[in-house]
Amino acid sequence: MHRQLSYAQAILEATDQAMGLSPDVVLLGQLVDTKAGIFGTTTGLVDKYGGERVQDFPVAENLMTATAMGASLTGLRPVIVHQRLDFMIYSLDAIVNWLSLWRFKSNGKSAMPVTIRAIVGKGWGQGPQHSKSLHTWFAHLPGLQVAMPSTAYDAKGLLLESIFGETPSIFVEGRGLYSMTDFVPEEPYRIRFGRAKIRRTGSDATIVALGSMVPLALKAAAMLERDGVQVEVIDPRTISPLDRNTICDSVSKTRRLVVVDPAWQSFGAGAEIVSSVVERVGDILAAKPVRVSLPDSHTPMSSALEREYYPDEYVLRDAIRGVMGQTAGAGNILGAQGQFR
Repeated sequence: MHRQLSYAQAILEATDQAMGLSPDVVLLGQLVDTKAGIFGTTTGLVDKYGGERVQDFPVAENLMTATAMGASLTGLRPVIVHQRLDFMIYSLDAIVNWLSLWRFKSNGKSAMPVTIRAIVGKGWGQGPQHSKSLHTWFAHLPGLQVAMPSTAYDAKGLLLESIFGETPSIFVEGRGLYSMTDFVPEEPYRIRFGRAKIRRTGSDATIVALGSMVPLALKAAAMLERDGVQVEVIDPRTISPLDRNTICDSVSKTRRLVVVDPAWQSFGAGAEIVSSVVERVGDILAAKPVRVSLPDSHTPMSSALEREYYPDEYVLRDAIRGVMGQTAGAGNILGAQGQFR
């Protein structure tokens, strides 16, 4: 049966079902055992499964990640929650030097099936220390999977796949997506990593949008449809592994590409996607690819400046209009107005 669930409810249901299916699934994180339950994503789980399987943790991110890694070696499947992706950086040594390469160092004989939920904040007052999207950092590491679900349906399926898989995963959640709803099956299901979703079909241009940028891309595509422009919207869903085939197949049809990445532009996932397309099908492009991303500047604190910093559906619409009329020059769009440098 399909019901409408919010993104947050889908994460809660996936965690609940995983814990019900296997006693080896445990949950760690700051305030995971409270009534609020981290934006409603862990609410009630401690009452249902007890304090041994749902544990609050002190403000010690590196210790929490290391604890999860050790628990995974005993046969458990830990899910840990970092409420701020920014502060997850305290556990970078554990992730880079141990978690990501454990299977490689053991010649495939041992695994650390750890799922790390990392929340990315956006909204007035988040500022430079609470809003950094660092998904590209982790996608750069061999041995890690990185998911960026944009819908409640995908959030549930990808989280269950991550929990019961053998490869450690970083599960990036855009905080602005938590209230968005979608039809979600009641029964457990898994979505394979590395399989993009075509959110909207079109023949004139391709938008590849990551995570929280997908709803904006769909709005921009709807605007352009009124002008007679048919935009295809590709949601990679995971960036490690990345479904390059689906992306390149779409661009082969439309011959135009805009990549929308909710992170800094330089050296980002957007650049990797553009490179993949140019390397594979660059000879058929009718226009040079465009990246829409955040400026290479830290996030401003004030609401007025934040509105200028983040791109919206109008920026995406104009980027598509640009590639539709473009025959030669390349373009990159930084932030909402491009004035941050």
